[in-house]
Amino acid sequence: MENKKAIKLIDKILVDLEKTGINTDALIEDLKELRTYALEEQIPLVVKVLRFTYEHIEENNSFLIPIPDDEPIDEDNEISNNEEAKDPVASLKYLVSLTKSLKNRTNISDLKEYRDALMAY
Repeated sequence: MENKKAIKLIDKILVDLEKTGINTDALIEDLKELRTYALEEQIPLVVKVLRFTYEHIEENNSFLIPIPDDEPIDEDNEISNNEEAKDPVASLKYLVSLTKSLKNRTNISDLKEYRDALMAY
């Protein structure tokens, strides 16, 4: 995102997640505020992902979507038990950090994966 207030808010969310984990009330309010910046900047993917994210947290009191895999999973291979991928705080921190730099194709791709995973959950 380009807005300096949005960048500050992203940084605040990341620091809060590091300090207190998923504190649902404050976190949901911050995500809703961040979503308004995405609306102003007309970034529909981020608007949708942030809405799905705070709705998911409201329903589950946690963030149960793992970090997207770097490589596609073959049906023959087992899914790796990457602990970080299953850590709700690490996954949510990664999702929020993706919104900071939207010119990166990998970030957009991962945001789309989060969107799809949140829709399917």
